[in-house]
Amino acid sequence: MVSFTILLFFAVSGLTLNHADWFTSGKEVVTKDSGNVEVRWVNQTDTAKINKLQLVEFFRNEHQVKGALSDFRIDDRECSLTFNGPGYIADSFVDRETGKYELTVTRLGAVAVINDLHKGRDSGKAWSWIIDISAVLMTLVSISGIILICFIKKKRLSGFLIAAVGTIACYLIYKLFVH
Repeated sequence: MVSFTILLFFAVSGLTLNHADWFTSGKEVVTKDSGNVEVRWVNQTDTAKINKLQLVEFFRNEHQVKGALSDFRIDDRECSLTFNGPGYIADSFVDRETGKYELTVTRLGAVAVINDLHKGRDSGKAWSWIIDISAVLMTLVSISGIILICFIKKKRLSGFLIAAVGTIACYLIYKLFVH
């Protein structure tokens, strides 16, 4: 039953990937915030001494920023931090002279979360394992179906013919319309 639940999830999310406009209005929720961080965290001449961990934890604690830190850039004037999660992006820009920051959080909705989980985008190592285990389980279910059809004499020929027709149809669609 686990395999069928996983199969259902990937079937539905595959449909939402191909036709996102069917399932959502396309509206994203954007929230903006601003404030100040401790100037000593960012106003260092040696950029290696900028307190990156303190900045990240500040945004996590003060603004409940979630997702993994995907980018941390430092230039002469500002630090920029980007956090990504399924259906979620948070960008912050911190002025290195004053400590003033602007934070923009974008939530893309439930369909975007499902689509990102389907792709494994910004979902972490644990979800990557779920995808791998799902692939193995679906492969085992498919192979067991092929093996079972071999033992059902009445359905063997028609089963293999349907499988062959499906395979050929997919190949032809790929060759004619994709490749």
